[in-house]
Amino acid sequence: MSRRIDIELTSTRPDGTWTWRAAGAREPKGVLDGSLLPAGAAVGHKLKAEAETEIDGITIVAVAGAKGSTPRTGLLEIKASDKPFEAVTQQLAKRDRNDRGDRGDRGDRPRRDRPGGDRPRGDRPGGDRPRGDGPRGDVPRGDRPAGDRPGGDRPRGERPAGDRPRGDRPGGDRPGGDNRGPRPERRPRPAFTPPPELPQRPKAKRLKPGRAHRNAVLAELPEEQRAVAERALQGGIPAVRQAITEQNTALRAEGKEEVPAAGLLSMAEQLLPRLRVAEWLDRADAAKSVIDELDLRDLRSVVAAGDDPVVARDESTRAIANELKQALVTKQDNEMRLWLEDIDAAIGVGRIVRALKLSSQPPKAGSPFPAELAKRLADATTTGLTNDLVNDRWVALLEAAAFSPVRAQVVPTARPASPSDELLATVKRVASLLPQVATLFGIEPTASGPSPKPLRPTRPAGAKPSPAKKVPPPPAAASVEAP
Repeated sequence: MSRRIDIELTSTRPDGTWTWRAAGAREPKGVLDGSLLPAGAAVGHKLKAEAETEIDGITIVAVAGAKGSTPRTGLLEIKASDKPFEAVTQQLAKRDRNDRGDRGDRGDRPRRDRPGGDRPRGDRPGGDRPRGDGPRGDVPRGDRPAGDRPGGDRPRGERPAGDRPRGDRPGGDRPGGDNRGPRPERRPRPAFTPPPELPQRPKAKRLKPGRAHRNAVLAELPEEQRAVAERALQGGIPAVRQAITEQNTALRAEGKEEVPAAGLLSMAEQLLPRLRVAEWLDRADAAKSVIDELDLRDLRSVVAAGDDPVVARDESTRAIANELKQALVTKQDNEMRLWLEDIDAAIGVGRIVRALKLSSQPPKAGSPFPAELAKRLADATTTGLTNDLVNDRWVALLEAAAFSPVRAQVVPTARPASPSDELLATVKRVASLLPQVATLFGIEPTASGPSPKPLRPTRPAGAKPSPAKKVPPPPAAASVEAP
């Protein structure tokens, strides 16, 4: 049985036959007689053919013509209409929300139209049955003697007024008839008005060094030394030694020759000074670009790294190291001045807790606290610790005063009348730092043991936790090869 396939002519032969292949195929499939092809057939033409599949292969028995060239028959002709064209438009009328229209199944339908709507109430099943009929007895409810129920002389629904004084009942002294006794008077809670806010200074920028000097040094090294240099930058000589050990273990397991460790370690020791100088220059350039807004801790770390003998020995680092040292001195003096001004401003507006916390965070460690400012801060803290102050405020002031330089001068004269459990726990925790406060609460301070540390700030109630930071995976161990 023949079937229709699409073929493509690939070549012609001297004997008048043509080779063909299926349309879209890569290699010729068979041979057909040239007399079956239409006039003008050429290599590359695609035709529709009738083919029969036999054991020896596929035989082309007829060719219909070029693919897609056969005209279609039996198509319908579309003729234009003689009538003029009229556009169809539609306009929706606005409808009132209260307009029910002609819906008869709602309130417009009379009640008598419903099933049983005109039926008297007594015609319903059970309508003639007295309320007393049923399993509870034969006497209707309305015919029950009045004496059979409490208050039989009194008609149902009526209650004589004044038959019993309101004060004779339990709880009659208070509206509502509560029998729990007289309500005690509630003591007014002392109100605390928060002081005004202070303007916050802009947050300092953190150091973000680049890699220009580091990449320049790596580009100058031969290809076989870069793996050793990169491993030395990651962890120094110990990292290079560990990489050599791991690589020799793998080579030993495969039966190959091990890498000489002595030569690679010697190479790393020679490259490490240049790499450390380049890394410090990247940090120094980043610090100089934002020297005015840079965090004081980052600037101090860059200056401290510049005193390293390996870095200080290089001539390219001396000029920039001296410049950063002078900038550090200037920045420390400026930060000290701003620090004292912030403490003074906080005391002036009554923000004692903020002033105490600022006093415990000096810009330079070991800086002496001014005596006059210390007296003002201690007096303000002592004045705030009164017996009518709420317990939460006591906890906040004691937590801040315990780690400030004026903690020995804070001597409250009275404690709250009813200290809470949280307040007593705070006094016990900071008893070694505030012994005078612990004695006031009847707690014996202990000098032995580690000193407490400041509490970390807690997340406000209802706040969403910050998303966990994704820690990048450690870099893959670079293959350290001997040059």
